[in-house]
Amino acid sequence: MYRKKVTVVVAFALFSLFFGAGNLILPPQLGFKAGNAWWLVALGFCISAVLIPILGILAHAKLQGGMFDFAKKVSPTFSVIYCFIVYAISISLPSPRTASVTHEMGVQPFFDSSSLLTSVIYFVLVFLFVVNRSKILDIIGKLLTPAIILILLAIVGTALFNFDFNFGENQFSSPFSSGILEGYQTFDAIGAVVVGGVIIISINLRKDEGSYEAKKSLIAKSGLLAGLGLFLIYAGLIITGALMHQEFDANINRTGLLSGISLKTLGSTANLFLSILVSLACFTTAVGIVTGTADFVKGQFKNSKNAYLITAIIGCVLGVLMGQFDVHYIIAVAVPALMFIYPITIILILLNVVPDAYASKQVFRSVVIATIIFSIPDFLGSIGLGEAISGISKWIPLSEYQMGWVLPALVAFVVMNITKKSMAKES
Repeated sequence: MYRKKVTVVVAFALFSLFFGAGNLILPPQLGFKAGNAWWLVALGFCISAVLIPILGILAHAKLQGGMFDFAKKVSPTFSVIYCFIVYAISISLPSPRTASVTHEMGVQPFFDSSSLLTSVIYFVLVFLFVVNRSKILDIIGKLLTPAIILILLAIVGTALFNFDFNFGENQFSSPFSSGILEGYQTFDAIGAVVVGGVIIISINLRKDEGSYEAKKSLIAKSGLLAGLGLFLIYAGLIITGALMHQEFDANINRTGLLSGISLKTLGSTANLFLSILVSLACFTTAVGIVTGTADFVKGQFKNSKNAYLITAIIGCVLGVLMGQFDVHYIIAVAVPALMFIYPITIILILLNVVPDAYASKQVFRSVVIATIIFSIPDFLGSIGLGEAISGISKWIPLSEYQMGWVLPALVAFVVMNITKKSMAKES
């Protein structure tokens, strides 16, 4: 019974650490624009925002280390560089975005206060949670996540039972790939390698979770349970957005749509419920990001408590400064960074999940190098240089969907494993 209780608590914690600003505001607009193709964008979105992140948690269950372990087979130097880039992106974009969303949707409708005041209070509270990190699992898992789930179920359930199942026309040229790319904006694959380490360390702090295999089983089961919860919520929010195609202006923005949906489903209490939901969902993600970053830097400085504390302070100060920008501006700014780092992150997760026999150091290096090279055209396209490289891009399969790295990475994986097998036979 105790093991089951701990599994549920860790699953709730994982769900809450994943479920932040992007996870809340992105799915409804996807469904709203997809119309009768809502199931295609839902499938694509759940691949990049549920399947890959949960595979990341399963990889953590296997490795039971920090984020550094994800890329160390490429080389220790590459792993350090990769970690620094990911953590720099995390505390500069998704973490501040949580404060920005909280202000726009959870504070501004009720109080005539500045975004600076919201950010300062918000990140002071984040800091308090981060420095009391041994309580993260219990506080997040037992208290905050159930509240988030109940409010979301109220919104989705009301929409499903009170609106006719007729859908508008699809506005996406490729709903499936649009769903995958929008899933990038959740930062959940990056979140998996960041907050997965937080979960590992937090479990170890309990000192009562037993052997490697026991911890592996606990993390894996919790990850799968959290993934199921994410899938149901995302699918529910997407279909809810699709059902609302006649209720709002076609050009409504993400936060406006979510506010409108809440108003139509929960009535006069909508703003209060939504403000609570936004605050909880965003806050728990910010705690996970800052804690994960501080853990990494602490490890680089021989487990220095001062390094942990200083990094937490820097992360919260950055959150206050960047949190002043409009949420839609932060989403737009994040695209180039995501087009570069997300493919590498996905590949590292997948390579760490497959059996070790198929993921040697040579395989890691070859697949990661192929991914980096073939991600460059997508990255350049995201910063407005697509025309300059169009002559090259047209020869790369799937490049029109901004996923030109997929087949080269797969080819590198297959070729390197075949080569390895052939060399083993010859010897």
